[in-house]
Amino acid sequence: MSIADVALTPIYKESVHWQNQQVGLGAYPGESILIYLTVNGAVTPMRVLESDSIASVKMRIQTCKGIVGNKKKQKLVFGGRELARNGSLVKDYGVTAGNVLHLVLRLSDLIFIVVRTTCGKEFEFQIDRHRNVGYLKQHIKKKGKGFVDVEDQEIFRDGEKLDDQKLFHDICKSDDDVIHLVIKQSAKVKARPIHKDLELSVVAAGVDFCFEPIIVNPKINFLPFFWDMINSTFDGLQKGNHPIRSSEGTGGTYFMQDSTGMEFVSVFKPMDEEPMAVNNPRGLPVSSNGEGLKRGTKVGEGAFREVAAYVLDHPKAGRRLVSSEVIGFAGVPPTAMVKCLHKAFNHPEGYDCSSKHFKMGSLQVFMKNDGNCEDLGPGAFSVEEVHKITVLDIRMANADRHAGNILFKREPNGQTLLIPIDHGYCLPEKFEDCTFDWLYWPQASQPYSPETVDYIKSLDAEEDLELLKYYGWDVPLECARTLHISTMLLKKGVERGLTPYDIGSIMCRENLNKESVIEEIVCEAQESLLPGYGESEFLESVSQIMNSHLEKLWK
Repeated sequence: MSIADVALTPIYKESVHWQNQQVGLGAYPGESILIYLTVNGAVTPMRVLESDSIASVKMRIQTCKGIVGNKKKQKLVFGGRELARNGSLVKDYGVTAGNVLHLVLRLSDLIFIVVRTTCGKEFEFQIDRHRNVGYLKQHIKKKGKGFVDVEDQEIFRDGEKLDDQKLFHDICKSDDDVIHLVIKQSAKVKARPIHKDLELSVVAAGVDFCFEPIIVNPKINFLPFFWDMINSTFDGLQKGNHPIRSSEGTGGTYFMQDSTGMEFVSVFKPMDEEPMAVNNPRGLPVSSNGEGLKRGTKVGEGAFREVAAYVLDHPKAGRRLVSSEVIGFAGVPPTAMVKCLHKAFNHPEGYDCSSKHFKMGSLQVFMKNDGNCEDLGPGAFSVEEVHKITVLDIRMANADRHAGNILFKREPNGQTLLIPIDHGYCLPEKFEDCTFDWLYWPQASQPYSPETVDYIKSLDAEEDLELLKYYGWDVPLECARTLHISTMLLKKGVERGLTPYDIGSIMCRENLNKESVIEEIVCEAQESLLPGYGESEFLESVSQIMNSHLEKLWK
């Protein structure tokens, strides 16, 4: 992970380390501003136009010396807010001369390894670069079908024998690195990066730990699949298989391993390592007012929202408490609140085994997948699979839906399933930052199927809020209001035969500074009522004004 730090005050010319060349300092028409990027301690000036879009700035960043990764793998943060709208201008976000943006880059993490022996055998592997040498040996034995035992394998680099605990991240520094595998005869292991977005931070095994679920309501009976996730995670920690930090997102996300260390079983997101939180491992500044990267969210509440997305993703067969189905309509992976103690997590002030270093957060089942939707065009997905994501995002008012947090998995029957993850910015207090990457996918312009319409009609926001309270989250009034209004919009929309695109366009802003239709409806409802109005009166006003807007837009 490479981090470019934000300077909240201007950086003066004499303070800049000029070891890198200025980027793009040619003749610029119109008003240009000089901003700065810092990578690995070196500050790189970069000149952009005030009229440049965020997408064009990302393109310019790719030309910066020492910075890798394409624009799809870049996250920009300025003034405590993610610059998420690629079509918006830098000046719309208040970026001015002398400012520096936080730049989070996701680096390639899978390496492709070919093992060729002098006797003509050849094996190919795709291995996470943060796996160790012992892991590769196990795979050689498994794939070789008795060709060699683990204890007979010795791996060398530059004449140095590599210990089984040595990580490939520390071994393969370039495309041309060659590792020698000795199995009674010589062989070569050549590694090259392939596109995959995991950068993991590893800590040695064998540390003290503690791990347990948080059960806020003893009446809730965890179903067997939850206990499987919890027990498998515990067994992995007990065997010394440490949590592995991912490069995905802007917060601390950890892959938890099973007892063999060969498989990931769950994903843990500590609350104190969320973006803008005190122990965030990405170098982002601590929030000055408690607000998160997305407008209307608070730092430290992402874990509750992750659980809420699963709880409210009701199965087709019935509501979450009634149905025993594991996966709901949209396919959100099972998620629960846990607390965990481990030295592999981010502890800026040092670590000890005392209870004060417990981390609370969400634990989600790790879903095996073949990549995310950034790797494929939307044409690869069925209308039904896209529509299930749209239903979830609209009713949860998701402020962070992009192609990178929709996984896909190819089934043996040829079907490609979509798996939505990363719901820490659902149910915001306001609709300002709602963004849906799928809005302009062709499937979004297709009408919902009768089955999906029936599912939407069965949704009940008031029951959902009671359900979330039952699971331990007493939803704040503003967030509860969001759920009421978004569910209302979704249901009224399908009654009129609107497509996901139609409904999503009402909820999302066309640009950064123009309020969305749903924001206009909320504002109009607030202005129409006398002071001291109750919530039921407000929602009734929203309903009437929404009807009026829908009639005007779709006569």
